[in-house]
Order: sequence, then C-alpha cells, then structure tokens
Amino acid sequence: MSVFGRIRDSLSRTTQQIVQRFDAIVQRADAPERRMREVDVATLDALEELLISADVGLPATSRIVAAVRARARHGESLRDLVKQEIRSVFDSVEERPSSPAESAPPRVVLVVGVNGTGKTTTVGKLANLYRKSGATPLVCAADTFRAAAVEQLEIWACRAGVDIVRAKEGADPAAVVFDAVSSGKARGRDPILIDTAGRIHTRVNLMNELEKIRRIAGREVPGAPHDVLLVLDATVGQNGLSQAREFTSVAGVNGIVLAKLDGTAKGGVAVAIAHDLRLPIRYVGVGEAIDDLVPFSAAEYVDALFEEKW
Repeated sequence: MSVFGRIRDSLSRTTQQIVQRFDAIVQRADAPERRMREVDVATLDALEELLISADVGLPATSRIVAAVRARARHGESLRDLVKQEIRSVFDSVEERPSSPAESAPPRVVLVVGVNGTGKTTTVGKLANLYRKSGATPLVCAADTFRAAAVEQLEIWACRAGVDIVRAKEGADPAAVVFDAVSSGKARGRDPILIDTAGRIHTRVNLMNELEKIRRIAGREVPGAPHDVLLVLDATVGQNGLSQAREFTSVAGVNGIVLAKLDGTAKGGVAVAIAHDLRLPIRYVGVGEAIDDLVPFSAAEYVDALFEEKW
C-alpha cells in the first residue's frame, strides 16, 4: 500500500467524523447562486465548528477561517480554499536546523517526550525504516529507569533486525549513550537511535540528565545529536500541546513524530501541532506493526483528511 493509502486509512476515524459535514458546507457555499458572493457568516461559522471538532485547534482554525473569508469570492471552490490554507500552515513551518547531513558519521538521533507517548515503539519502528532504506542503525536503550523499558526495546530491535546497546536497570543513561556511540563508531553503525526516559520540562533533574546525554553525544560525534525528535501521542490531542510547547524550548527539538494517528477521531491535531509548535512533522504512526511508521507528507495528509483520491 502507498504512503498515501496508509495515511488515509489511519485518518479513517477522522474522515468519518468530518467528511459528510464538510461536504454539506461545501455544497451550500459552492451552489451556483452563491458562487459570485462572499461566503456568508453561517457557512464560516459551520466551517469553524467543524475544524475545531477535528482538533485543528482554535489558533490554526482562526487563521484558516480568516484566510478563507478573505479569499472566498469570484467562484473559488470552498473545498480547494480550505485545503490550500491547511497546506499553507504546514508550508509555513520553519525548519529548525539539524547538523549537516554530510558531517562525519554516525548520525545521532535523540528521541524524547513525556511518559506514555510511544517513544520506545517509535525507536523500533524508526530503526526498521532506516534498515529497509539500506542503513545499518544501532539502537541505544538510554531509558534505564522505567520498568521493562530495556526489554521492550530489545523486542523491537529484534523485530527490526538491528543491534542494541543496553545496560542494567538504573545505570547512568549518559554512560549508556557513550557506550552506544563508541560501539556504533567502531562497528560502522549509522544512524544511532537513542531511546530516552519520559520526562517533563518542569523536572529539573531529568532535563539536566537530558542535557548531559546531549553533551556526551556531541563530545563523541561533532554536531550530535543531529536530530532531536519529540514523540507526541495523537490520541491526546490538544491536551499534549502545552507540555510539548515548553519541552521544545529546552530540549533542542527540531522535528515531531506523531504517534497513534490511527487511534484518534481528531486527526486534525497535526495541523494544530504544526501551527502552534512551529515544528515540522517528520513521521506519523499509522498502526501497531513495525512497518507502521511513515514519513509525513503534508499534501497526502490534506487529501486524506478530506478523502480525496490521488
């Protein structure tokens, strides 16, 4: 199945919630007798309610509705306008720089987030994605505090067919990262994917630990960590954004992984994430299997959201 097909299927619960209502709004706005007039207040109100119900969020919804209000005239299709404005939210996100891809290997990818978002699962799926692309990833079990975290990552590493560096429960996470980076360099593994313990920005000791991990990685490989990916749970929706907003400012995050997109009826949260966090979504989780992590495409996401066929 194509990436578009997988994103579309993962959004099926969302589209079931919004497509019929959206089609009714479009038919009303695009009726021949209305085509040459500005969209009326009732139509804009209905559009606003629909977007908010899909968890697009109030700030992003306000931006989209305002843009549609300004542009919806002279026979333009409301459906096309809404899709264009949602695309513009993603297109306007400023890429936060990662270290240059041409820097000396291995590339170090730090996977971070609060508890329960699916970081460990994401590391395993990401390792599988890299291996299938021809890379030779190594995973690092730097979550040494959560019960069974190391064992869980070992299972995912086995499924992905990649090596893992681990330590005993309670070991210093930075020491595990040092061992992983040293091992990866010696064995020619690239990239190195580091699974970290769940933490929130208000826990100073945990954030200091994360900074230590970053420092150790940078000492062993210039420019590391090259990417810091924040894993967000799509099923939590708007409730996860406030913590994530603060987290990004202190952890050096430069990309988002949106996990469990298939488990929510409010898949519009991807728009809210891009708009509010000003960070690109790099990958989305579309299921529980090891192959169910796919690169995010704004164009395919928007078409899937409105059940448009490619």
